[in-house]
Amino acid sequence: ALLRVVAEIISNAISRQRAEKALEESEKKYREILATMEEGYYEIDLAGNFTFFNDSMCKLVGYSPDQLMGKNYRILYNDSRRLFEPYNQVYRTGISDKAANIPIKTGDGRDIFAEVSITLRYDDQEKPIGFCGIVRDITERKIYEEKLKYLSLHDQLTGLYNRTYFDDEIGRLDNSRSHPITIIVCDLDGLKLINDTLGHDSGDHLLVACCNVLKQCLRASDILARVGGDEFVAILPQTDRKSGQAVVSRIMKQVDKYNEENSFLPISISTGIATLENSAFSLWETYKEADDLMYRDKLQKGAGAKSQIIKSLVAALGERDFSSESHLKRLNALCRKVGEKIKLPPKQLSNLTLLARVHDLGQVGIPDQILFKEGPLNEEEWKIMRTHTEKGHRIASASTDLYGIADLILHHHERWDGTGYPSGLEGDSIPLECRILAIIDAYDAMISPRPYSRALKKEEAIEELRRNSGKQFDPYLVGVFLSVI
Repeated sequence: ALLRVVAEIISNAISRQRAEKALEESEKKYREILATMEEGYYEIDLAGNFTFFNDSMCKLVGYSPDQLMGKNYRILYNDSRRLFEPYNQVYRTGISDKAANIPIKTGDGRDIFAEVSITLRYDDQEKPIGFCGIVRDITERKIYEEKLKYLSLHDQLTGLYNRTYFDDEIGRLDNSRSHPITIIVCDLDGLKLINDTLGHDSGDHLLVACCNVLKQCLRASDILARVGGDEFVAILPQTDRKSGQAVVSRIMKQVDKYNEENSFLPISISTGIATLENSAFSLWETYKEADDLMYRDKLQKGAGAKSQIIKSLVAALGERDFSSESHLKRLNALCRKVGEKIKLPPKQLSNLTLLARVHDLGQVGIPDQILFKEGPLNEEEWKIMRTHTEKGHRIASASTDLYGIADLILHHHERWDGTGYPSGLEGDSIPLECRILAIIDAYDAMISPRPYSRALKKEEAIEELRRNSGKQFDPYLVGVFLSVI
């Protein structure tokens, strides 16, 4: 019996040793796992004081182990009250929880956002003794989410609110007490013409400039949104019609001021204004009324607004060496002489001389590095250069003054043998005015110095015309031109 008792005692001792060793190994493995975790792990007592944490926690919050041990979790949080409720909830229910988007001020001065998991800790008697959990740095995720939220409600180019935000605000204000509410609809005139001729970069520049003009004329409490490609809408809460009209007047004065300082790309804005005095009607109806009035204003301006833009483009073209005034005068005079020589009707002669002045209008949309390149253009540059006939056609088509010669501008680089551009027309299918201008423009180009070639002598230029007669040029008209000069 004694031996059995001794054997049992020895067996129990061995079991305890094994259990203690297993517990020790388990504890060691537990600590090793925590040490290698990328996330921060923490343990605090019920008062919120740190009793254990891993190295990742120290790195995350910017404190050394000595600085953090025994300190209260409140030192990490700008607003510790946001965490008190989740901890209290976990304590009362025993159910683990998570707190997200918690701002932390780190020990090394960084501002980060964290996601904190909270789990109740118990002693051997199942009595709560504190909390533990994982802390993750979600700053990058937070920034990305904020960026997505911003992009979902703002126009990327101008930074203004977009159509989604505008629609939400209309719905919100429709049931508010902000009456009277005035809506101003603004449309940037001629944007398509600028995009088609100078490119979308110039169009974007004009949109941003328009946005800045409008913002300067509105209050911080007003809502300004870009609701379409060229349309902006301002919502002015607690603003009657008289005050709204004063805002429109400020906008027009600011536009004039901008155009005085930026004559190359002037702004023209069509506006419409409507006011909702009370909740008897819908704010959507008010917006539609303002939009209709804006379109009426645009129709009244019509050609005038486009004419202003076209004049600025022609003026810009006049500043380029290739379209110098002396060059245009020579072309005009020679075209008139040839036209009179072959007895062109007055209307055709007028179209020819006008074509001589504006045939290269589309070059205003060609980059300087291509237009003034010293040396031959490569294939890609030629592809861009050839678009100037189409750009010029678009400009002329939008002008009441140039509409009649839009097709002549389009085809002034066609060749007699059909190898020209943009349509590959040949022979008599090329407009007569274009065939005349092609000869005279080529001659004047040859006897004038260019960035990519020396000026030829008159005899050399004449010989070149003869060599290309029947190929590039109408042979009959070459003979007429030579008889003129």
